[in-house]
Amino acid sequence: MNDAARHYPPQIRIPATYMRGGTSKGVFFKLSDLPAAAQVPGTARDQLLLRVIGSPDPYEKQIDGMGGATSSTSKTVILSKSESTEHDVDYLFGQVAIDKPYVDWSGNCGNLSAAVGPFAVANGLVDAARIPHDGVVEVRIWQVNIQKTIVSRVPVINGQVQETGDFELDGVTFPAAEIPVAFMDPADGEGAIFPTGNLIDELDVPGVGLLRATLINAGIPTVFVDAADLGYDGTERQAAINGDERALELFETIRAQGALRMGLIADISEAAQRQHTPKIAFVAPPADYVASSGKCIKGADIDLLVRALSMGKLHHAMMGTAAVAIAAAAAIEGTLVNLAATRDTSGGGKRNAVTFGHPSGSLRVGAEARLVEGCWHIEKAVMSRSARVLMEGVVRIPGDSFQA
Repeated sequence: MNDAARHYPPQIRIPATYMRGGTSKGVFFKLSDLPAAAQVPGTARDQLLLRVIGSPDPYEKQIDGMGGATSSTSKTVILSKSESTEHDVDYLFGQVAIDKPYVDWSGNCGNLSAAVGPFAVANGLVDAARIPHDGVVEVRIWQVNIQKTIVSRVPVINGQVQETGDFELDGVTFPAAEIPVAFMDPADGEGAIFPTGNLIDELDVPGVGLLRATLINAGIPTVFVDAADLGYDGTERQAAINGDERALELFETIRAQGALRMGLIADISEAAQRQHTPKIAFVAPPADYVASSGKCIKGADIDLLVRALSMGKLHHAMMGTAAVAIAAAAAIEGTLVNLAATRDTSGGGKRNAVTFGHPSGSLRVGAEARLVEGCWHIEKAVMSRSARVLMEGVVRIPGDSFQA
């Protein structure tokens, strides 16, 4: 026992908060609370976050960590007071791979974006003078991964974040307080909304041939394909896709081809190390279906159907950033998303908002599109989410889990 104590370092304690944001969960850290070696980007930070979440795990269960063995629950967030006078908080998101030893920093998590504002208010990252006793505080967030602004409206009661409420979000079991979130100028980085310049491209997909795709860069780079072109109807739930290895391989092949065409990778082999982006989704006109909760979704109540994959698996609901991409693509006439949302399939309707059906239910999102000097521009995309603290305190990891 004493020999073991001398040879194996004790666990260290790191202040952390476990939060739900939208239909995702993640471990939130203040940058200043991380060990010094992990306060800067690099190997030490990645190793620390991998160990916190419980990756890489060949069993794909993340039993020895905080992850929940799905892309929606294998997430980390690092927050700090913003270095910009125009923002309150700097928000860095890390998508942790489940069975591989890497953290993907290439994009944002739209769902956890809803939890950033409440965390910032509760943890002293927003000027106390701006927080009302009762009301709403607007939190301006700088999304570090994609270098964009997010504006969150956080409800406050008695000077504290209001977490409880009656706002219901399909994919989340219990109601909570509504948090409207606006993604400003959501084209990722400085890139064009349509990297190829086309509303619809044709991808040469091995085993499929030429496949129509809308390649859009809004919220998060996303590859949209038509469900019917792949033999689907858009009402599929997780078991229909995630239980079919051939289907998963096909979607990954399409995603990789889309990434190459969008200029996100230089060689097709690089796609395996960039799982977080781009996303891939398939769309279809509205139809009746039964959601995973047993709720009946009527085609008359939605504008289109969308199913999206994240980190190689069909998502149980919809990623927040992909919802931004859906809103943006729906607002632009002639994209596959806009065509699916137009019941006569003529693509003849400009849409400032759509309600789409996903495996867990439906979601309404809005976006305003403008054509400026031949290029499409999205001023902002808006949706409502909710967020809640699940646990706060410290996480523990072995002291030799990262390079100090």
